[in-house]
Amino acid sequence: MPLLRMRSASFRLGSWSVAPVTLDVEPGELAARTFASAREAAVVALMAAGIVKASSGCVLIGDFDPRVQSVHCKRIAGFVPHEPVGLEERDFAAYVAYRAALWNVEARLAFERASALRTALGDMHEAFALPFIGALLAGPELIVLDRPMPAYAERILRVAGGKAVLSTHTNVAAARAFRRRDALRATPA
Repeated sequence: MPLLRMRSASFRLGSWSVAPVTLDVEPGELAARTFASAREAAVVALMAAGIVKASSGCVLIGDFDPRVQSVHCKRIAGFVPHEPVGLEERDFAAYVAYRAALWNVEARLAFERASALRTALGDMHEAFALPFIGALLAGPELIVLDRPMPAYAERILRVAGGKAVLSTHTNVAAARAFRRRDALRATPA
């Protein structure tokens, strides 16, 4: 059973819209999709994570409809935005405490997990690492990445382990970097 099902899901804001998207993401699958613009890629990622509601069509995350069961959807899908966070390494503990409180994860366990994830991500810049770590704290089954940097693909996929990953992109080369299954063979942190 797919973790994510999108059937002709589209979004409209005034005269601008995202063309209907149909896709399935199975447990453990790597799905990388390319879109014509950064705006389209971002909106599809937001719909896939249940943060933005589709204007038409259907989006199901697990068996849940984000229009009426958004809390359940957000427990299944962890969203990683494209924009880096404006935090410094010294803000790490505060950021982890905030995300732990947000997801009702015991603070000590969240900090231990976040520290292990930070180590596993190696030299990935903290502005990009922290949103990824924050998305993983609640233990989602699906990780939704909005236009992630291809330079970090191997580290992100290695740390994601066997979780399903959907990434949105604006160029084919970047999408290709997030389809490499060999990075998933490593043990998750």
